[in-house]
Amino acid sequence: MLIEIFDNTEVKNLGECVFKSPIPLSFRDSSIFANFVKDSEKILFDSKIDLVKNHQDDLNKTPAFELGGPRKYLHFEPGKIACGIVTCGGLCPGINNVIRGLVNSMHYWYKCDKIYGFMYGFRGMVEGNEPEPIELNVKTVEDIHLKGGTILGSSRGSQDVKKIVDYLEKLKISILFTVGGDGTMKGANDICNEIADRSLDISIVGIPKTIDNDIVFVEHTFGYQTAFSAAVEAINSAHVEAKGTMNGIGIVKLMGRDSGYIAASASIASQDVNYVLVPESPFELEGRDGLLNLLKKRLKEKKHAVIVVAEGAGQDFFNSSEHKTDQSGNVLHNDIGMYIKDRIKEYFDDLGIEYSIKYIDPSYMIRSLPPTPIDSMFCSNFAQNAAHAGMAGKTEIMIGYWNGKFTNVPLSSVIGKRKKINIEGDFWLSVLLTTGQPRYMGNDIILKSKNKGG
Repeated sequence: MLIEIFDNTEVKNLGECVFKSPIPLSFRDSSIFANFVKDSEKILFDSKIDLVKNHQDDLNKTPAFELGGPRKYLHFEPGKIACGIVTCGGLCPGINNVIRGLVNSMHYWYKCDKIYGFMYGFRGMVEGNEPEPIELNVKTVEDIHLKGGTILGSSRGSQDVKKIVDYLEKLKISILFTVGGDGTMKGANDICNEIADRSLDISIVGIPKTIDNDIVFVEHTFGYQTAFSAAVEAINSAHVEAKGTMNGIGIVKLMGRDSGYIAASASIASQDVNYVLVPESPFELEGRDGLLNLLKKRLKEKKHAVIVVAEGAGQDFFNSSEHKTDQSGNVLHNDIGMYIKDRIKEYFDDLGIEYSIKYIDPSYMIRSLPPTPIDSMFCSNFAQNAAHAGMAGKTEIMIGYWNGKFTNVPLSSVIGKRKKINIEGDFWLSVLLTTGQPRYMGNDIILKSKNKGG
């Protein structure tokens, strides 16, 4: 992935850690127990040996993340604090699993029995907004991991940060867990700033939630594997429909506002997709090497085709002088899926070629699913690492996942950035090899040269 390396990896701590962890772990490798984690333990940003060689004169300057996990000494006294959980943004498989993991971790490990669940995102964190926070315990979350969605509800948009912190103070909350995407992390960072201005002893720990898998410094987020696995079923249906008629065309529109990971991963997994359209890779419709002519050639040879399009692809086809946004500030895209469908229809109608189009958009069905077992396990691990970080007094952080390890990442290194597919990397190459589509579908000589390695 092409990600701008950040300047700051230092994790902020609220203060001294004087309370011994109640978890029976060890610092001895020979012990029968797992080990506590030291703050000095790091995970390299890039595991290639060349990076290490470049910093061999001072290894401490090698870009790296703080390793997540349980600490031997804690900032907050177990059994003496209250904490809060808020879920924001769009739905995603696994949110309930994260909520359950947080409640169980804080209760069983850290003896916390005062856990507030704020309803409908940041909206529920302002006193007076209905409904009021609910109290969570191991009984109320007992079977929520079997259901999709979030028992706390969700919403988009910001609220008055001062009023949010007022409420945190009133409820005597020491740790707030924020579960959401980029907008949520921005909101969490604003809350951190207000907390710092008031010199309050409150930890803010973010858990990344984005079905699009577009948060930086997280190799993949919870719900992502469930999402592209379910998307494969939609693609399989489109493929069957396409093969069932003369010149059948199956079009599947998938999530991916700014990053096309779900469309790309599902296409690789299905092995039945012929063209993948994502925001990161420009394409053209008209001309000899545009999508429409390539599709015509495909139908002449194979009599069927499957196209997968991410929702944020091809937005340059729309003449929009104003970009409307949702309550979180995300640009509201035009419907590229229907646009592609209509253009294909016009093209083949003009040519007088027989065809049949089947259009499938499973987005809301996918968002509301419970997670697959592997995602469920991933959710629990995110929650557990968030609990460890919060009790150790770490704040202004998001739990990341890098090089196979859970990490503590400063919010300042995350907000305002998007992870995108590197179309010069191995992942996109796998898409091209699986589909057989050209690196660039279009007639732009310069782009063609670049995509041929010229």
